[in-house]
Amino acid sequence: MNINDYQCPRLLKDFLFYMLTIKGRSQRTIDAYYIDLRLFLRYLKASNEHLPMDTPNLADISIEDIPDKTILGITLSDAYGFLNYVQTTNENNAATRSRKVSSLRSFYNYLSSKAGLLEISPIKDLETPNQRKSLPKYLTLEESLRLLRAVDGPSPRKERDYCIITLLLNCGMRLSELVGIKKGSIHWEDRTLTLLGKGNKERMVYLNDACTSALEVYLAVRPEPEVDKDREYLFLSQNKRPLTPRRVEQIVEQNLKLAGLDGRGYSPHKLRHTAATLMYQHGGVDIRVLKEILGHVNLGTTEIYTHVANPQVESAIRDNPLGSIAAPRTKKAVTNKED
Repeated sequence: MNINDYQCPRLLKDFLFYMLTIKGRSQRTIDAYYIDLRLFLRYLKASNEHLPMDTPNLADISIEDIPDKTILGITLSDAYGFLNYVQTTNENNAATRSRKVSSLRSFYNYLSSKAGLLEISPIKDLETPNQRKSLPKYLTLEESLRLLRAVDGPSPRKERDYCIITLLLNCGMRLSELVGIKKGSIHWEDRTLTLLGKGNKERMVYLNDACTSALEVYLAVRPEPEVDKDREYLFLSQNKRPLTPRRVEQIVEQNLKLAGLDGRGYSPHKLRHTAATLMYQHGGVDIRVLKEILGHVNLGTTEIYTHVANPQVESAIRDNPLGSIAAPRTKKAVTNKED
């Protein structure tokens, strides 16, 4: 959706244009900012005008007429009240609230430091909800092989689907990066692929034999789109249009079911986790190299894979000099036959 089509105050539109054009955020990120901040402004208007809060997401409340002074005049209490409202709705989880805190911070930092409309952000001390850190869910090596065997079945578009899942399992790319691949980003000479990641940052990943083979097989049967602007995209739908993220999710779900792996919460993002975990466990890859492969900004994000199954940790515990000492067994009392 074009930002001009958003039904929101000018201050919010200006912020979204800034994040899109100056900061280079993706359209998907802009949409997420809009949804989070639209809900906040709806909550703000409902609070100020004593409107009922029982409508899901306050969907009937228009925010286009909210005056600038209302947006600029919020307090830290308003922000915490909003998070409490979110917590009492169906979006009651720390990850959702943390994302909304991030959106609020970005918006009010823009209003203060970039737009110059505030001397200081009124929510600079807003704390982020604690999130329970869980280990990433991933397929084992055996499950990954089962999935690949399942894709190589009777599907009329098995070459495309096999190529998609092969790239996800081997390169660890994001779903948005996969659907954005263009034919010209494949460099056959040095067997590399250029991906467009978060924040429109480009990175290069290497293609192993499995990837190049899957690409060659798919390209041999890939249909040629009728619309010029679609011809550069690698993965196409049955209608010869670029695949959407949702369609890729459905392809992955269908083949997981064929492999008997459905119902376990696996998704394209879990295949990214799988690629990272297999590279770390079986490829002996350094964590800093893995960070570059995955396109992470912070090493801390990548380090979660060191906790999944670290062979060095297992070895250290196994080889502890005290590790082979058996526990003493309690001698059973001899039963007196006369008793």
